Amino acid sequence: MAKIIKVGKKNSQYEVVIARNAVTKTRLSKHLKSKNKILVITDSGIPSKYIRELKNLLSFNKQLYFHEIPCGEKSKSFSTFIKIQEKLADLKFDRSDSMIAFGGGVVGDMTGFCAATYLRGIDFIQIPTTLLAQVDSSVGGKTAINIKQGKNLVGAFNNPSLVLISSKFLETLPEIEYKSGLGEVIKYAFIGNKKLYKLIHENSKKIKSRNLNILENIIEESILTKSKIVTQDEKENGIRAILNFGHTFGHAIEASNNYKGITHGAAVTLGMIIAAKISYFEGHIKIHQLDNIINLIDSLGLESNYEKYKFKDLKKFLSNDKKVSSGKLNLVLINSKGAAFKTNQFNNKSLEKSFS
Repeated sequence: MAKIIKVGKKNSQYEVVIARNAVTKTRLSKHLKSKNKILVITDSGIPSKYIRELKNLLSFNKQLYFHEIPCGEKSKSFSTFIKIQEKLADLKFDRSDSMIAFGGGVVGDMTGFCAATYLRGIDFIQIPTTLLAQVDSSVGGKTAINIKQGKNLVGAFNNPSLVLISSKFLETLPEIEYKSGLGEVIKYAFIGNKKLYKLIHENSKKIKSRNLNILENIIEESILTKSKIVTQDEKENGIRAILNFGHTFGHAIEASNNYKGITHGAAVTLGMIIAAKISYFEGHIKIHQLDNIINLIDSLGLESNYEKYKFKDLKKFLSNDKKVSSGKLNLVLINSKGAAFKTNQFNNKSLEKSFS
């Protein structure tokens, strides 16, 4: 039985469908039968059998095109953006046509941004194939590309018309990408979803072994948390900022590595520990609560050691963070009740101590 979650308000509302196999001809045809042309954006890491399956499911459309981008964060660039825009123009796409993001977070971000900007906006569907994209980037309408000064600094808010989440894609996901997704899953447990926290705590072995029933439950809980927040605050003017728990430092770690050698989820996991330590040094949580956070991360086999990253090396990247406002860095911290909050009121010594 598929689980359906509605996200957004009024005209921008869309459905997120979660199932073992959510990508069916019936669902695709319902949303795309009126479209003249469809461009599917995918990447070189998607197994060819999944490409063949999707082509077959979309065979009702006679003007179906695929565009493959290189796998990895480097594809979130202006050069990739321009190539896709030019392809849309060459194929004479108009506002009656649609795009599909078929891949991980990079594919989703790139497709969403291209859809937001081509002809000032055309429809697109998200079919996320990685755990990270399924629980996070495919939902909420954030789209962006990277520039040398930092991650996701150029983008737009653009909701998809539909999100189809098939847990079966996780069976063939490389372990490094699977763990990257778990980093985003655990974030929702830390920012207030107590049911998800308990689910992870009691099922860490099943999660590590990719039990699909458990995975569908944690995907659902993750999206329920995110959908509630982004529906209240679609363009991050308030509460949505708490979804960035761990991301300020995570993005800085990614940038300091030139987006190589560490996944987004792994960087965010380290960022959450740093933010939790600042929360402790600022007196918002007790030492046992900090220990519980690190222990839950360790229980999923995620990396928690960030000693090779120094504050002095990350500082320049922190200054370019999107959450800098009026020259002040805003951090997302957590309190003793397990609730996340945004603040620019913290002692810089607490920040520096978290790296010592």
